[in-house]
Amino acid sequence: MWRSLWRSIDRFSLQYFKYIINELREIKVVHKANRESVVDILQSIVEIVTYGDRHDPAIFECFMEYQVLAEFVRLLKISRNSRIEAPLLQYLSIMIQNMDSEHAIYYCFSNDYINSIITHQYEFDGGDLAPYYVSFLRAVSSKLNRDTLCLLVKVHEDVVVAFPLYSEALKFAYHGEKMIQIAVRALTLNIYNVSDAMVYQFVTSPPVSEYFSDLVQSLREQCFHLDALVHAKEETSFPEKEKELRMATDKIVDDLYYFKDILCVGESRLSGLVAQNLLSLLIVPVFFPLLQLSQSSGSDLSAVTCLYVISRLLQVVGGKSVVNSVAGIILYPSMTSSVRDTTRGDSGNGSFQDKSFVTHLNKLEMQCSGLESEGAENIERNCLFGHLLDYISTNSHFVSCPWDNKLGERSGLLSYIFSDNHSLVLASLFFLLVLGGSKDLDYLLASTIGFSETKTGRQKTIDISASQLVDGSVFVKYVPQILNALLKVLASQPPFSVQFQWHTGWFLQKLLAFQEEKLVDNDLHLFNTSYEQSCERLRKEIDGCWFDFIPDTLRNEWASYKRALAETSLSKDPFFTLELAVHKETVGGDMASSYAWRRMVDTVKVFIVHLHLKAFIFKGEPLEDLPINLMSSSVANSGKNHPSDISTASFGSELALGSGIPCKIAFSKVGTRDIYLKPVGRGISGKLLLMEKHRFNTQQGVVIAIAPLAGLSPKRDESQPTWLHLRIREFEPRFDTRQTIGNYSIASNRVADGRWTLGFSSAEACEAARLLILEEIQKQRYSVESLLAPLLRSSSPVDLSDGQGE
Repeated sequence: MWRSLWRSIDRFSLQYFKYIINELREIKVVHKANRESVVDILQSIVEIVTYGDRHDPAIFECFMEYQVLAEFVRLLKISRNSRIEAPLLQYLSIMIQNMDSEHAIYYCFSNDYINSIITHQYEFDGGDLAPYYVSFLRAVSSKLNRDTLCLLVKVHEDVVVAFPLYSEALKFAYHGEKMIQIAVRALTLNIYNVSDAMVYQFVTSPPVSEYFSDLVQSLREQCFHLDALVHAKEETSFPEKEKELRMATDKIVDDLYYFKDILCVGESRLSGLVAQNLLSLLIVPVFFPLLQLSQSSGSDLSAVTCLYVISRLLQVVGGKSVVNSVAGIILYPSMTSSVRDTTRGDSGNGSFQDKSFVTHLNKLEMQCSGLESEGAENIERNCLFGHLLDYISTNSHFVSCPWDNKLGERSGLLSYIFSDNHSLVLASLFFLLVLGGSKDLDYLLASTIGFSETKTGRQKTIDISASQLVDGSVFVKYVPQILNALLKVLASQPPFSVQFQWHTGWFLQKLLAFQEEKLVDNDLHLFNTSYEQSCERLRKEIDGCWFDFIPDTLRNEWASYKRALAETSLSKDPFFTLELAVHKETVGGDMASSYAWRRMVDTVKVFIVHLHLKAFIFKGEPLEDLPINLMSSSVANSGKNHPSDISTASFGSELALGSGIPCKIAFSKVGTRDIYLKPVGRGISGKLLLMEKHRFNTQQGVVIAIAPLAGLSPKRDESQPTWLHLRIREFEPRFDTRQTIGNYSIASNRVADGRWTLGFSSAEACEAARLLILEEIQKQRYSVESLLAPLLRSSSPVDLSDGQGE
């Protein structure tokens, strides 16, 4: 074909560009026979236009003169089941994305060509056209500004009556493909960020504004799906259920970040509409049943899921409207017994002198939304708290339930803080820490909840790590009981799972950080009991099969817990509250070394929690470093050098046979072999070496197998007294320095232990070998016990207050 000759001349010349435009014009219908040639023409046009936009203005002038975009529109209309739409949209997207000239972009958006392409009747069902179409829409949105936006909207009497780019994109807002959903959200944010008043009016007016209510409704459905997963009855392993929960929570968090991005646009009508939908369709319906302000309908979210969702909403979305709305709902039953009641008192104690609680909330909302200029008479009509009042007054199930001082009559959030369900206890406390730590919380609401204002330079913030509890506030009077409840979790017998104890310790230290009063005698007794139990469990692990790894585990978990303590409630993911609700502690007598490893790590985790609390309770300050030096510790593992291992023996090494004991071992592939058994220990490191006599030096041996001394558990065969059975740890633990509280990735899967059976010349030789192995293991265990002695010498935490015991 003649076109092939043109390609060899100059593909980016103006002459060639005119040639292919004429070829495009000659096409009368697009069908399967000429589809490929049409696609080639489209590709060439886009390549040349992109080149011309940057290097040759004459090419783009030709593009405008010949009205090439009109030809693109014509191609869509004359195609007959040729599937030309996808490549046409793809090449258009590429062309628009690569345009740098404002003049070129302005022309492309003129004459309604783009709108014609957007509104063309495509057949999306059963094909792969949707990704190309949405990608095209996103490419158009990426070039929007205040000058080009007006070219894509239809206006009548200064009001936008149609915006095809926005309206057509919203049809794919809930598409099954995640990438399409992401593209639609990016497109909408591009439009919102243009800051056009008429467009804002269009997107916030019905029926277009229903998009935001639909978003919140979709978020609610995801919350109920998450709740169903939390309370699912089917028996699935914890890692599988954790994966399902992670996927569900990730979707919720993605939506919350999208809401945050919309609110960050900073347009009052848009922000107010989004916040109002969040309040009316999510926060109020979900939170009111949680606070027992209305009778349960039987279809409410469970408390633990609700607390997770609201905590995540405060963390991700935040903002004064959302944060203070949630605070207002929490305080409502304690500050007023009806919609119009007022509370009076000393403003220094956090109550509102001569002011209606609700009026304060409404004025606060006006300030947040920038509506002061509209007048006080419009407070309830415009403000989110006006909707809150409407909800209460029109809800026939609403009951007034002021919080009582008596423990047995607590209601609302306090009923969960003192619940027998400890996952609810921690979830509700975490929610309070998030709320109290929010910088957007109104200072009067903060002091009423129980957190005083702190000043940093010229800024006023509410910092959970620096604020102090305010006497007489709603929650502060219950802090001693909260501390007591948490200490009971630590001191429970049998102990709760390590996750409960770890997170309980985290909460205790956060509360003790701003609790000025010392623990009472009963609380000290609870902690002493818990500390004793923790020390005793660590002593038992020194007799276990992983005692050689205890020093390195202490160092690793110490660093992990310090990272956790450095997290504020606002930076910490509350996902752990869901884990606690669904996790079932594995019980039983399984003696596999992989399960023994997990038990040892859990024991060390809990012991470190107690060490930190011990220092904080009796010294009033956190520990910066471990009280003992573990940097010189060494560990032996199965056949591989560890960075801290002082033994140089490895597979293939030549060593003196020395005191090696002759025996036999049968390998499946090579049969029975004559070997020498030699236990080697130095400090806390120990290995069992199996060696063959050197072929040329009878005093030397070649290492053919290595096993860690710890965990061998040598036993003589009852029916064959010359046989010695050894258990070999096949599981290789790896420390993950990124792990966080409650991480169970280590030893999550069972690994079967290996077995060696050694044959000796006599029963006496077999017993001598067993005793020699036990002797070396005991020496190794004694080294570990001596290293940890400063931590376990005195289990009485009181010694720490006298500067002793460390």
